[in-house]
Amino acid sequence: MNGPPENIRRRPPSKKKLRVSCEEKMEKVVHKEVEKQRRLEMASLYASLRSLLPLEFIQGKRSTSDQLNGGVNYIEYLERNIKDMSSKRDGLVLLSRRSFGSSNEQGCDDDSNHVVIRPCLVGVEIVFSHLQTPISSVLQVLRERGLCVIGCISSSVNDRLIHTLQAEVKDLALIDLADLKVTLTLIK
Repeated sequence: MNGPPENIRRRPPSKKKLRVSCEEKMEKVVHKEVEKQRRLEMASLYASLRSLLPLEFIQGKRSTSDQLNGGVNYIEYLERNIKDMSSKRDGLVLLSRRSFGSSNEQGCDDDSNHVVIRPCLVGVEIVFSHLQTPISSVLQVLRERGLCVIGCISSSVNDRLIHTLQAEVKDLALIDLADLKVTLTLIK
């Protein structure tokens, strides 16, 4: 006797087992579909992130983690720019208050120059406010001190010119910023 006796019948699988098996299969299909939708949505979001980043933060076809890292670096870059712009704005507001508020309230000479000097990435940034002093006089003083002006933004506020100069400095320790500020303040 090598097999089951012929008079014993095999029972068909129970309906309960069939139902469980069908339910499990449906759950697997639903799970696969949900997971597929999640992956498609994530791919769409990564593509959207990639489209928002400047080229210098995404170079070539890169992994998703590299794209996220590029996004983080870009956000940090923007935060640094915001802080830098805020400090520049605060300097200009302070300069404006000194120029206009103090001269009106305390009877200061409105023709005087107002200077703010602070270190920046390339060397020093000089915010200079005056009524009559030609910018060429300021540039001459900076040149004599060994400073190379690499950028200048000028604006006019209440008939007073405000110049923001960036000057390249090889060694900031060799420049006496306090003396430079006094010299620029006294230019006529």
